[in-house]
Amino acid sequence: MTTRTAREEPGGPRIPLRGRATELAFIEARLDALGRGEGGIVRVGGPAGIGRSRILAEAAAAARRRGIRVFEGAADPDQQFVPLGPLLEGVLAGEEPLPGAQRLRDLATTPGQRFWLLQEMGERLREAARRGPLLVVLDDLQWCDDLTLLSFHTLAAGLSAHPILWLVAVRGGSVAPGVRTTLDRIRQAGAHELVLGALGDRAIARITEDVLGAPAGPDVLRLAHRAQGVPQLLVELLGSLTEEAVTIDDGTARLSAGVPAPRELPSVVRRLDQLSSEARELVRTAAAVGGPVTVALLAELLGRSSAALITAVRESLDADLLAESGDRLVFRHDLIREAVEAGLPLSLRQALRRQAAGLPPGSAALPVDRPGPSAGTAGPGDAAAEVERLRAAARELAATAPGPAADRSLKALELTAADAVERPRIIAETIPLLWQTGRAAQARELGSSALAAGGLGPEDEARIRLALARLAVPFDFCEAVRQARAGAALPGISVAARGQLLAMLAVGLSMSGEHAAAEQVAAQAWESAAAAGDRTAEATLTTVRSAVSFHRMDLSEAFRQAERSAALADALGVSTSLWVPEALWHALLSHTTGRTAQALAAAEEGIRITREQGRTAATRMWLMTRSRVLLEAGRLTDARADAEAASEATDDPGPGNFADVTGRYVMMRVALHTNDQSAARAYAAKARRMRSDGAPVVRHFGSWMLALMADFEGRPDRAMAELDEVMTSPAADRPAYAGLVDPADAPVLVRLALRAGAHERAAQAVALAERRAVLNPDLAFLAATAAHARGLLDNDLAPLVRAVRLYEDCPRVLARASALEDAGRKLAATHRSEAVPYFDTALTLYVRAGAERDVVRVRRRLRAAGVRRRPSTAGLDGAWPELTVAEIRVVRLVARGLTNRQVAEDLSLSPHTVSSHLRRAFTKLDVASRLELARLVMHRDSGE
Repeated sequence: MTTRTAREEPGGPRIPLRGRATELAFIEARLDALGRGEGGIVRVGGPAGIGRSRILAEAAAAARRRGIRVFEGAADPDQQFVPLGPLLEGVLAGEEPLPGAQRLRDLATTPGQRFWLLQEMGERLREAARRGPLLVVLDDLQWCDDLTLLSFHTLAAGLSAHPILWLVAVRGGSVAPGVRTTLDRIRQAGAHELVLGALGDRAIARITEDVLGAPAGPDVLRLAHRAQGVPQLLVELLGSLTEEAVTIDDGTARLSAGVPAPRELPSVVRRLDQLSSEARELVRTAAAVGGPVTVALLAELLGRSSAALITAVRESLDADLLAESGDRLVFRHDLIREAVEAGLPLSLRQALRRQAAGLPPGSAALPVDRPGPSAGTAGPGDAAAEVERLRAAARELAATAPGPAADRSLKALELTAADAVERPRIIAETIPLLWQTGRAAQARELGSSALAAGGLGPEDEARIRLALARLAVPFDFCEAVRQARAGAALPGISVAARGQLLAMLAVGLSMSGEHAAAEQVAAQAWESAAAAGDRTAEATLTTVRSAVSFHRMDLSEAFRQAERSAALADALGVSTSLWVPEALWHALLSHTTGRTAQALAAAEEGIRITREQGRTAATRMWLMTRSRVLLEAGRLTDARADAEAASEATDDPGPGNFADVTGRYVMMRVALHTNDQSAARAYAAKARRMRSDGAPVVRHFGSWMLALMADFEGRPDRAMAELDEVMTSPAADRPAYAGLVDPADAPVLVRLALRAGAHERAAQAVALAERRAVLNPDLAFLAATAAHARGLLDNDLAPLVRAVRLYEDCPRVLARASALEDAGRKLAATHRSEAVPYFDTALTLYVRAGAERDVVRVRRRLRAAGVRRRPSTAGLDGAWPELTVAEIRVVRLVARGLTNRQVAEDLSLSPHTVSSHLRRAFTKLDVASRLELARLVMHRDSGE
């Protein structure tokens, strides 16, 4: 007897194709027909891992042996935003690409050129087919972008009389509507269908012998049959066996010590990595549970509602990892479940299984399969006890897990009779939990229904109105004021309730821009809060005090109060805060006074914590806040990405006032700086809606946005007219910066006013900027804005140069670039050569920011100064001058082979943000695929 270990060939030759003789014969027949001048379409289908890509590769190899010209392209789930990417890669990146590659790429990325693109590509393929037959291979059709799908079936139909064979592969199961339409159309056009099924026993035995290097014994064959004839799973299962697991005795491969423990399989890991973090978490939890699992059980284990899992479940089904079996979810294959489970720590698997079987006593969660008594089946005492247990659990979870807390509070409400005394209080407890977890519309409906039903006592009505006022703060400032005012006016309510309602009223008035009224109400609220010993109301009112000091331009006091309010709220726990969170105001204040690094650090920490806790509403507010900071820091792409991410899947039960003064304002400014005229017009329309809002601050933001738009269009008179209401409003409620939304806007307003001949308004803006700087001498940023504004008003070089110097240590990139440009413009009138360094530095900053409109303007100034050399690239990445720092980080990770979701996790970004960065990098670098990008990275990093 001879014994040796099984042969391992991880990097060896490809295993022969087994069990597909019939399918290969069909392909050969179609290639024969192609050689005779007959084209057509062949669709190869089947589930994941069944070997579709291998059949396509074998077909391409067979075609090349016959001298047929082959074009090969493949789609990628992370590449769907690249227009025509898979098809362009196929026809332009092969050994013998179609001519005119750049022309086709330009047409693909230029709006409105779809007709000419199809015409051009069709003509190129037609010319190539006249010289000989063509095979066009397109893999993973289910991931193709809409333009690729349209081009494929349009070209296939239009070129059907030519010797072109289209060979496409698509995964079985659920596909997107656009893919389904394409499949229906090619079927109607006479496409041949080749559906791959599971391998037979003989093929399984042959592949096992190929992988292990010897015929398999009965025990190895039993293990191999666990792959159920799926080639990819079979090869990976056999390849995962270690030297100790398999030995070859007398020429037969046998298991050395029984069936080995499950291991992770590469294809399963890849498919998991392509999922969102929510879907990946769901699949892993299902694997740990074991058998078929209900969505309700998964929701309980994950601490979320069943409705919140809709997207994750759909994604897992579409990825062919899970399937539906009645009302339960099952894994598509046992090996998939085992491979996913193998990647989880043993302690976690055991904990999840114990939790699924029945949670231990004392847990804040309900037993999963043993629900608590319902109002209809339990006695009054049992139901009341269960309701109190659920409310206690919700309170315990609220600070760190508001999602599960909201679900428990809703369950308590469900178990409470409509006429129960405690029902209004439970409603008031549930509303803020729903709002925090992104279910604001549901929260508002719950509160509004309770108020409409009537019959509430004053204290209960006050609690519900307080909850609705808290809910309204991010969405509708005026509604927050209305609810808080109505609640505070109720007779006979407790001192504590009145104090919190007055505090909320003060917050609403302050955010609305009614500063004088906010200060008066805050004074009343302090008395009630002090009488009740309410630290929560104290934290909120301290924020209002900070805002009042800010309005008075006493920024040192504003900071002191903001730090105190943030510390109070942090000590109390965010779930008790009347305004979520007080730290948000501190970050905005830091940003407005030029402390950008501090503001960014606070925003990033806020985003991280709220995401971990599932506080959807707070995460959106932090994202919008960070977008404001990134805008002024000259990171336009990042600012736009944050604003876009915050606007996704909104559940705003109102106009979205906080978004008005953050995200929408940012998007408008970015559009103006990047010369995106269509986006600018779209946000100008939103600004017109803002002009009619009941909140003065929203009207002021809308007016400023419309003034900027009018200036963009070259209408300075119109710009001044847009600001009439702001600059003539009562002094007590006029914004601290005379209608502006940031100190750095003072020079902008001066420039607008001077162009319109409104010298008095320009002087007014300068006076306020200088007063602000005098009152806050320790803030160099404010001194810089004042000097900049003064230099413009007086047309004086000295203050402009002083502004440039003061801005040097300030991270406000756009403000600094503007001062440099204005100083250069003044110098150019008399000393051209001295102006050039100012213009060059401004140009470098604008280029780094991605401010295309400003770049064009400064380059024009340089040409007027007689300079035609390229600007200095100091401070830029020498290898990647086209990209922002954030785009470079994303590009490098993608070039290493990471998916968008992996990049998002690595950089702590959302997948949407990564996609936004990558889409713009593709456009700037003029590449159409991840493969092209990887080649470009290798080329540039090598210094060639």
